[in-house]
Amino acid sequence: MERTARAFWVTAPGHGEIRSAALPEPNPGDVVVRTLYSGVSRGTEALVFGGRVPESLREDMRAPHQEGEFPGPVKYGYLNSGVVEQGLPGLVGREVFCLYPHQTRYVVPADAVVPLPEGVPARRAVLAGAVETAVNALWDAAPRVGDRVCVVGAGMVGCCVARLLSALPGVRLQLVDTDPARARAAERLGVPFAAPGAAEDGCDLVFHASASDEGLALSLGLLGTEGEVIELSWYGDRQVRVPLGEAFHPRRLAVRCSQVGRVSPARSARRTLRDRLALAVSLLADPAYDALVTGESPFEELPATMPGLADGRIPALCHAIAYA
Repeated sequence: MERTARAFWVTAPGHGEIRSAALPEPNPGDVVVRTLYSGVSRGTEALVFGGRVPESLREDMRAPHQEGEFPGPVKYGYLNSGVVEQGLPGLVGREVFCLYPHQTRYVVPADAVVPLPEGVPARRAVLAGAVETAVNALWDAAPRVGDRVCVVGAGMVGCCVARLLSALPGVRLQLVDTDPARARAAERLGVPFAAPGAAEDGCDLVFHASASDEGLALSLGLLGTEGEVIELSWYGDRQVRVPLGEAFHPRRLAVRCSQVGRVSPARSARRTLRDRLALAVSLLADPAYDALVTGESPFEELPATMPGLADGRIPALCHAIAYA
């Protein structure tokens, strides 16, 4: 087995480099994975790349196979698909998903990888983390048949939430974003799109995923009486203004967090983190999700690519990193 790999590290806020990584000798029950694709989660990884993880949350925000500490140097990421080169006979040669950073090859316990079902290509599989977040959000929100629902923020997570909601019978659904270019992704996902000023109100549920004060205010404004906002945005160290005046109290509105770090309390007694991830991977047999992988770069160019992804100069929902 080749004993070295190459990995992307955030060396300081706004800067990254590719470093050599020594691979440990696999233990019985470990697998050696050669990466085919990794994905850049623009929301969270932009905050990590910019050194904006609050000190009070640095332990909570650790990725499963992170090395180093915030704000850096740190090896961070969690959207990785590859092929097993060594390990359990039933896994060798299988393509798998793992919550691993951007690295050419790695060694993990076999139970850290989820085999890709037939019909789930490795490039699409990097969306598994976003779909898993969406699954948890729906477990938290428990939408019902015939609900009136908006998703505010047509980023990677918002689009995944909307695609899952579109299968609910009788739902009145809109995906709302300020960027008219996101209408194309919504069309490919089979979800009606609206600009903020055209969004329908009277909603039972609004999923907020825009990570903006304006998006949160809009989400509350779209609710009907006793409606609820499910807050999916993560703001890092930024202070957020929440409009709790006007109709908030008379209409008995609510804002509730959904966060993927733990299984939703609605399912935690009967589902493990691995169960939830395996479900997310299986849902990616749906080819509509290809609409969300909107760019691709070689791994060796990641130090030059990441700044543009973090500040929005490179527009992307999910940006795939391809490995030779």
